[in-house]
This record gives sequence, structure tokens and C-alpha cells, in this order.
Amino acid sequence: MLATMGALGLAPTAEAASREPVFRAPRKSDFTLTGRGAAGVVIVGGGIAGLTAAYELGKAGYDCTVLEARDRTGGRNFTVRGGDSNLDLYGNRQTARFSDGQYLNAGPARIPQWMVTMDYCRELGVPVEVFTNSNANAYIYNEKAGMTAPVRFRTAKADMYGYVSELLAKAAGKGALDGEITAEDQERLLEFLRSFGDIGSRLTYTGSERRGYSVDPGAAGTPGVELGPVPSASEVFSSGVGRYFSFEFGYDQAMLMFQPVGGMDRIPAALTRAIGGHRIRTGAAVEKITDTAHGVTVTYRADGRVRTIHADYCVAALPPNILAKTAHNLGPAVQTALEACRPSSAGKIGLEYRSRWWESDHRIYGGITETDLDLAHIWYPSYGHHGRRGLIVGYYNTGASADSYALLTPREREARAVAQGVKIHGEKYRSELASSFSHHWRQTPYLEASWHSLSGGPDAPVFDPLNKPTGHVYFAGDHLSYADAWQHGAFTSARKTVTALHARVLA
Repeated sequence: MLATMGALGLAPTAEAASREPVFRAPRKSDFTLTGRGAAGVVIVGGGIAGLTAAYELGKAGYDCTVLEARDRTGGRNFTVRGGDSNLDLYGNRQTARFSDGQYLNAGPARIPQWMVTMDYCRELGVPVEVFTNSNANAYIYNEKAGMTAPVRFRTAKADMYGYVSELLAKAAGKGALDGEITAEDQERLLEFLRSFGDIGSRLTYTGSERRGYSVDPGAAGTPGVELGPVPSASEVFSSGVGRYFSFEFGYDQAMLMFQPVGGMDRIPAALTRAIGGHRIRTGAAVEKITDTAHGVTVTYRADGRVRTIHADYCVAALPPNILAKTAHNLGPAVQTALEACRPSSAGKIGLEYRSRWWESDHRIYGGITETDLDLAHIWYPSYGHHGRRGLIVGYYNTGASADSYALLTPREREARAVAQGVKIHGEKYRSELASSFSHHWRQTPYLEASWHSLSGGPDAPVFDPLNKPTGHVYFAGDHLSYADAWQHGAFTSARKTVTALHARVLA
């Protein structure tokens, strides 16, 4: 029996125990030798975790029903297109006026190549394209640090790396590293610094073509004019540009990154089709989850009526802050764990322009501009290059900055974001604007969070009740992963729950 279970992936082998577990989707054939059959499962929440649970369980014939309070699936995977409407908790209603082909990924917008999200795109037939996360031509603008004009990433990096290399080379030359590394290693270090900082044999940074050109190289007679003058080391350090360079080193932010062609919501749309629309009930707001001796009863409201559904098991895939406000009999430890998941704030605004002036005037094709203004990040589209129109993410901010924008009306958000963006891009940032749509997750009904902060991580003792079933109720969501705020976290959490539930049914 143990060997058979091992072959089915339900019992670990010695080899498997020493490495990361590989997910194996349930199959109908798993029941062949058990004399058992698939169970009925009600899944509360139609975000990525809930949809994934229904999709994977459905492969083995489980009778799944997904209850989703909103009028669409996907949860925080929300792509805004022309005609889409939204009403926030402050009473602001917006209807997007984006032209055909333009969209705003208000939630997740990029996929690192190592994440399991890419596997689901492949399996579900969702085509992907490159998302430009890092662009040497994008800008840095730190007004609070005293910058009076934006600087290109390439220029800021050349200056910062150049001066840091010069200072380290000088320290080595004065014997400051003698007690740390050998003379041979110091020479190897100098060899690296000469190239890394472009400081030459004199070990002095004076600038180079790495900073960029004021006149680009061209035909014979046009060698190009290198950008100048070179600021002092003190000016470079005080500008604060260096704080942004480590961003692209992050394991979850390093290129190459991807996005689904046509919008991130192509993923939940594909999952919804694979599950079967008849198994998904939208507009179904769950009001109570009751674990019983033989299963689960879920009470929900739809079309103004209170309804109930009974199932053998339940996967609770609601955001934990919403589940904490939902009546249940799962005990105080579960409630404490749910309340310990702290919701975070984030907001975006999509600015559609009549022309793609950032490409024609600034030579920026995708990527992100960083600033200490309350915009935080400005994203340029990685799709539709050389098209007639384009959409910029005018801010992607978090925390207090996001909360301050959320308090404004949509028109006030647009005015504030554009006024700030003009400081970086000039008057076309205002004059070419066609329309906007802003979205803030703390004010989104039935979600009320962009992601969640779990002190100590999902394996902290307080969250143990959410990492195992309570009666017939299981939990899933990106908050129960080490990739919170990523769809990868929702996918992997759902897989973990599916594996545990399926093993229990087989047993």
C-alpha cells in the first residue's frame, strides 16, 4: 500500500523527502484502487486561489461550486477596459473610457519567469509577452532630495557605480583592505572595479558613454556627444538615486518578466472556462460558514435572497480580512489567525494618452520611472509599441500615499497625479491626456486589501490554524505563502490545499 501511495504521489519517498515537493494534480484514476469517489466541495471566493482549487479538484471529478461575491471572477486580478465600471466603498463610481486595445492591470501586472503562474499560462493556453520591468531609459526623480530635473537610470547607474568603484579602489590602494583580502585578490578586485565603474587605469571616475548622449552617434561625421557635465560624488550620493538599483536584483523582480497578451485577467478567464461557468456563482456574498459532523453548510446571499449550499468539504479562499468578518463556527484560534493577517493599501491610476509621446520624445519603451513623489512608480506600457494611443500607469503607490489618493474623487486623483507627472515628463503629460481610471484596493468591496502582512510569515504559530483544516474547512490564498501579493502565492497555496484534501478523501 505504501509503495502504491508513493507511486500516486501520496506518500513521500526518501528521495522526495529531500527536495521540494512536486505538485501532482488529482486524477479520476486515483480512486480506482480505493473504492471511493470524489466528494462535493464548496469553494468560497473566486479569486486565483479559489479558481485554482476548483480547477485542480475538477480534474479528479470533484463536484465543485465556487461562490464569488463580485460580478466577476479573478479577485484582485482585475483588468480595466473601456466600459468597465467600479464603485468603491467611498461611493465613487467610475466607468472606464479607454479606447479599444488599451487596458489597466489594476492588480497583478507582471510574472517572473520562475513562478508557477507561467506553468498555468502554458497549460491553459494563455499567450504571454515580455513585460519590461527594468529600462535604462526610464527616469529617476527625487524632488525631496533636491533634484531639479529627472535623470535616466543609465546615467544614475554610471555615476553611482563609477564613484563607488573609485572610492573602493582608493581604499585598496591605501592599504585599507590589507587585513581583509590578499594582495592577489586586491588586484582581482581592482580589475573588476576598472570595468564595473569604468574608472580606467587611473582608477578615477570622469564619466563615459555609459551615461548616455546629448547627441546620439550617427553617420560619419556624427560621433555623438556624450552627456555632461558629470556631477560630483557628493551630488550623486545626496540625490538618493542609488536606493532604486537593488530593486531589479530581487528574486521576484529580476528580468525576464512576462504578462498575458491582452491583459492579466486572461488567466482567471481561462480558469473560469476550464472549470465551467455553471459551477461558478457570481453575485453570491457568503454570510456564514458552518462546519458540521458530516460536512459544511455555507449560507450566502444572491439576488436579494438568502440561500444555502451543503458540501462534504469547503475551501475558504476569501481574503482573510473579509473571512474574519464572516460568521463561522471554526473557533477562536481561526478567528485570531484571520485577524492577525494585516491588510495593506495600494492604488493605481491608468492614464490613456492620444499619442505615445514617451516613445517618440523620450525613447522609453516599457519600464518604470521611480520617484520620491507620492506617485512612487510610473509604468510605461510593454505592449502596443508604435501604436496610435497608449496607457501609462500614472502611479502605483502603497501605504499612506495610496490612502491619501483614495480619499480624493477620481477627478481629483487624476489632477494630482498629472500635476506631479508633469514635473518629470513635461507638459505633454497633461496636454495629451485622453482619459483616466483609478483603483484603490482597500476601498474595493469584498476585498478591502491589496495584499496582507503576516508577522513572522505564514508558518508563524499564530497562523497554524489556517495551514490545516478545521473540521471539513480548508484555507487557501496568497497570504498563506511566501509569495504574498503574487498570483504564484495563490496558485501554490491552492495546490497545497488540494493535495491535502484529496489525500483525506482517498484515505
